[in-house]
Amino acid sequence: MRWITLLISMALLAGCAAPKYTVDDGRKVNEELLANIRAYGAGEKAIRPAIARSASLKDPDCDTQWELPISVASAYDLSMDDRVAWVRALGVDERLTVVGAANNAPLRLGDKIQTIGNYSSENSEKMFLELADKRDAGEAFYVTLFGGKAVKIAPYKVCRGYTRLAPPNLPQTQDYHWLLSMHPLQVAKAEMTEDEALWAVLWTQGVSEEGGARMKTYHYSTKIVGTLYNLFTIASGLKGAALAAETAIKAAQTEAANAAASAFRQRLVEDATSMIKSQMREALSNIAVKQLKQIDVVAAMQQAAANRSSLTGVAWIAATIFDKADVWAYNRLEKLNGNPLAGFSLHQKLIERGFTSNSLVLDPERMTVLNTLAIQRGRREDVVAILGGIKPEDLEFDLADMPMASAPQAFSYEMDDPGRSNQPYARGLIDSMLRMPIASSPSP
Repeated sequence: MRWITLLISMALLAGCAAPKYTVDDGRKVNEELLANIRAYGAGEKAIRPAIARSASLKDPDCDTQWELPISVASAYDLSMDDRVAWVRALGVDERLTVVGAANNAPLRLGDKIQTIGNYSSENSEKMFLELADKRDAGEAFYVTLFGGKAVKIAPYKVCRGYTRLAPPNLPQTQDYHWLLSMHPLQVAKAEMTEDEALWAVLWTQGVSEEGGARMKTYHYSTKIVGTLYNLFTIASGLKGAALAAETAIKAAQTEAANAAASAFRQRLVEDATSMIKSQMREALSNIAVKQLKQIDVVAAMQQAAANRSSLTGVAWIAATIFDKADVWAYNRLEKLNGNPLAGFSLHQKLIERGFTSNSLVLDPERMTVLNTLAIQRGRREDVVAILGGIKPEDLEFDLADMPMASAPQAFSYEMDDPGRSNQPYARGLIDSMLRMPIASSPSP
């Protein structure tokens, strides 16, 4: 009997030592965050297959990066209320959980990763870093799921320019860089088709390819800091940009870091204020998709132009070639046997929902360039049908009578960037995080 009692005691001790993961206890959570998490999940489910599809081009005209057939998220180190929201919305707890997967991926949505190669940690931030390191090594590796199943994952090459979504706690964040672009969550709320998601991926790659040299010349002093770079680009949904920036701020001990902390926190306050002001408008626009009048379309395209011109730093340089990225995406969608007019349909979906603070709504200049290409391909009537019967040339006529806030037409390196200053985030969130110092990694 004594040995039975000993076994029971050992089992109880083991049970007490095992980590406890968050479950949905039914508590009230932030409904806006909950909706944003669901939108993030929907976006990842659409974008991850599109990234894999873009890789099949094996485009000889682009620089490449390594990608994974999956994306993961974790609620590690969040408040209890926010962890419950992640569990309720996507089934994501503290463990690395698959939230996006290519069609032929060896993992499924909801799978939870316990070990990566021979590495395992209850600290999901470190697991993110390990996964990113395996990705960038470019060699196949094994992961073990909770439950014991071992699965082989093979990174693959894609055209440079990671496509990422803003984290749910900072849904309006957008930034464009030759290494990656971060799109605001409103893009994910458009309920993208397969071809529209592929357009978003190809367009992002086009920004990198068509504008990379220009962006690098503008600011080539960037030094990639491996840990921060991996943490940010892994496409985690836990804290995204906020987590990476706060990590950098805590690690740096200089006056510049103190200025960065103040600037970043001010940005969070401004984002929160903006979200509150737009909440009612977005809620109303999501009730039903409206049939747009021509004046509504003109106003939406003006807002898209204003959004483009509001970008600063490296993203300001990227904005000067958005029209070239449109052409890049159109041509490659054709090569992939997709519908090259997906850029028009995604544009239409976004403006119908009132989402114009993003880079995928066409402004007047870009509409003209892309429509000219479609006409050359014999798709004029198809474009008019997608735009609800409104002819792009009629929009040009209306726009001629309105002030237009668009990106600079003729670029030169001597032009005055509205974001150029000594402020640590002046060159953009992505660029600044790549240059921020970090502390050495703590033990597992």
